[in-house]
Amino acid sequence: MLKPRIKAVATAIPVCVAAAVVVCALMMPTEDMSDAMTHEVPAVTTKAAEQVTTAAAAETTEPPATITTAAEIVTEPVAAPTIAHISYPECNGAAIYIPDSGELVYSDNIEGSTAPASLTKLLTASVALRNIDPDTVYTVGSEQWLVYEGSSLCYILPGQMLTLRSLVDGMLMSSGNDAAYTIAVSVARSLEPDSEFSDTEAVNYFCGLMNDFAAELGMTSSNFVNPDGWDDPAQYTTISDLIKLADYAFNVPEIRNAAGIHYKDETIWSGEVLNWTNSNYLLDPDSIYYCPEAIGIKTGTTLSAGNCLIAAFDHGGEEFFTFVTGCVTEESRYELTLDLYDAYLEYRAENGR
Repeated sequence: MLKPRIKAVATAIPVCVAAAVVVCALMMPTEDMSDAMTHEVPAVTTKAAEQVTTAAAAETTEPPATITTAAEIVTEPVAAPTIAHISYPECNGAAIYIPDSGELVYSDNIEGSTAPASLTKLLTASVALRNIDPDTVYTVGSEQWLVYEGSSLCYILPGQMLTLRSLVDGMLMSSGNDAAYTIAVSVARSLEPDSEFSDTEAVNYFCGLMNDFAAELGMTSSNFVNPDGWDDPAQYTTISDLIKLADYAFNVPEIRNAAGIHYKDETIWSGEVLNWTNSNYLLDPDSIYYCPEAIGIKTGTTLSAGNCLIAAFDHGGEEFFTFVTGCVTEESRYELTLDLYDAYLEYRAENGR
């Protein structure tokens, strides 16, 4: 049983305080977890044009002129940690990042390699939305057979029709691996309408786009071979790279909106009503981890990655991100995230910010 979290900080600083309740077992579907993989996805190279010989990527992967480029959004982090190390709960790595100034005020093993788990979906959404209008309608199809058993789902079904915006909502809120595969396959075929891609070829092509865009963002220690974050030795990243991804993704309106909603009844284009609850407990008013200043963004959990969370907060008009990877339990990723949150508020108070 987990005891409620209570932490004192400087007076006059609003702090998220946990409610005095007892936590039971995790109630949301486990993201992306299974004891064994049941099928293979062929290796993906870092250039989309290398995926399928019939692709004409050079003509189709440029972002529309009206979309802000990655270089205009992402600020290179300034490595200047000033907050004392937090030794418990244990994790693989952690950071606090201030996007407006580019300051990295807390840093713990940010260059260490980690499986990205469902944090991958921030890149999937970014690539899709920079290439395709969010109101484009797609039909769920046979790509659903590529979704691993045990995946977290938003429960879309073959034959249903959804806008890309709705698919992004389901993928980011409920961490739907089913939506991730429909996005990947549909976007690839939209960009290469004459390709006659199989489902697997379309996924590989899309992953090529993911790697291309990751490189554009400066994610030099990352590689992606699937759109949902399922564990694969060839899929890896670092917190340093995730900072660059979050810095970009949270400036995309559709991502920011989906990442910050706790619950939604979604009437999809084909008429069905789907119910989605965000996997991020910081947004849940009924959770002991609820934080009124939390505004997003994504959870991630696999056997290799452990329990991960990128969180965004708005304190008095200043936004900041926290990053935790490799926490041992579901509870500890929220405990550590809120410890980082409190530590930053203390840092602000001590430095008159």
